[in-house]
Amino acid sequence: MFRLLVAALALLGLALPLRAEEHGRLIEYERVPASGLPDQRLTIWLPPGYDTATGRYPVLYMHDGHNLFDVSKSNFNKIWAADKAMLAAVASGKVEPHIIIGIWAPGPDRYRQYLPRSAYDAAPAGLRAQMDTAAGSEVVSHRYLDWIAGPLKSWVDASFRTRTGRDDTAIVGSSMGGLMSCYAFLEAPQVFGKAGCVSSHWPAVDPRVVEGESESVKALWDGWFAARLGQPDGRRVWLDHGTATLDAFYAPYQQVVDARFAAAGWQKGRDWESKVYEGAEHEENAWAARLPEIFGWLLAKRD
Repeated sequence: MFRLLVAALALLGLALPLRAEEHGRLIEYERVPASGLPDQRLTIWLPPGYDTATGRYPVLYMHDGHNLFDVSKSNFNKIWAADKAMLAAVASGKVEPHIIIGIWAPGPDRYRQYLPRSAYDAAPAGLRAQMDTAAGSEVVSHRYLDWIAGPLKSWVDASFRTRTGRDDTAIVGSSMGGLMSCYAFLEAPQVFGKAGCVSSHWPAVDPRVVEGESESVKALWDGWFAARLGQPDGRRVWLDHGTATLDAFYAPYQQVVDARFAAAGWQKGRDWESKVYEGAEHEENAWAARLPEIFGWLLAKRD
């Protein structure tokens, strides 16, 4: 599998001169086969100086890679500007430059690829039926996680000058990608030492539909985290949401998750952080506005 991935990526990789060297360099891989998944697509950002340096870099994996760097390839004509956020975090002196691996969402398969499989399996029957309708087919996030933590990470570490350990490997996403980042952090703690769960879509389906069943949804996430969180052991998690549009539904669920972190002995501000952004909407410009802050805390150098 790993050799096939290496061969496929070597053939499909196209260096894109979308940024001057002083702003880093993008490389795109347009069609990446992944076992049991829709074909994947990557946009990788290499920090300024990578091509002339000899050192190794920590790595940040991000979902919805099409919405990270290039407005012309984004869904909604707006982006996270993840490269600019990384440069700002580095300029603060708190963060080392990271290689960013942007994994594109596979179109209509996004929901079933990002919905945490173990949470789906634990969901009450009514909620699971709604998840099935939204997914339209088998939930495959367990395969997606296995691919990121296995063949993809192996290829990245073999192809770029990376630091391969848990403490140098982070994963970040928003909405369903926020759930997926928490899933990766909980199910593969030996791989991902840091996770950013931004505007996580805790209702999992249309929040207006589950409003009458909110207690069972809260119980689902509380039990899910309780069974998997463990001790911090040097790991770090960022959680947040806004208060407008879709984010307006998230506070009751986020409060349950926050309480679980506290009950598990995680120290807020050191091991985990949870922020509320008043007036912030559920969209890329809002996430771009706070991404330098997210990177500045989540990816900060350890003392």
